[in-house]
Amino acid sequence: MAGKHAEWWSANDPTGRSVREFRLARDGSERPVTGALWSSAGRADSSSPLVLFGHGASGDRYQSPICHLARRLARSGCAALAIDGPVHGLRQVGPGGRAALGDEMRRETFVDDMVEDWLWALAAAREHVRVADVAYFGLSMGSIFGIPTLAKVPDAKAAVLGLLGTTGAGRPFAERVLADAAAIRCPVLFLMQLEDELFPRDGCLELFDALAGEDKRMHANPGLHPEVPGEEIDFSFEFLSTHLGTTEDRR
Repeated sequence: MAGKHAEWWSANDPTGRSVREFRLARDGSERPVTGALWSSAGRADSSSPLVLFGHGASGDRYQSPICHLARRLARSGCAALAIDGPVHGLRQVGPGGRAALGDEMRRETFVDDMVEDWLWALAAAREHVRVADVAYFGLSMGSIFGIPTLAKVPDAKAAVLGLLGTTGAGRPFAERVLADAAAIRCPVLFLMQLEDELFPRDGCLELFDALAGEDKRMHANPGLHPEVPGEEIDFSFEFLSTHLGTTEDRR
């Protein structure tokens, strides 16, 4: 069995907040896992809720609104963890982003590989942070990988998902996300854009209906795929904080 290696170093996110970046690698593998860990503002010897952040196809571990939410969550006593997508950020392939994602999506195991990356990153984070509860935030590509990951984390306390459906650009992985959505029973906030040019309304509704939990709600707003209103980000924070039992310290 190939050995596993973890490298951690201090860095600042784009807002100037201190983080611990990392690179996880296996012997003989050209597929590292890279990301960033934000610590909570709580006591170092106490456990903290941990929010996992998945980004969209055009971004990386620091894509907006991840840093904004990580900062607010830290003030409420939560840690945060974000990892780069399969061809993004510190593990960019070719031009990275959407341009490189098409080839990545043709691999039969592209979703399973990212789920494994997430579970490995979560295990590595637990070695640096005393984790209490876990929640998830990820839209668009963050939901493509987040839904199958949440299906493997049955004790997750809450999730913010959306900008994803089973029609339009969602057809290639519709069967997979529908099956995994049926295993998600935690409270879910699902965001939808009514004029989404990538994921039409019918597919978003089908995916929302497939979520197994009874505590789920959908917020639908006018606009194209990237035009999520800022107030939805504020509501996402309140939603996660409520289910994690934390309160923001605004001092």
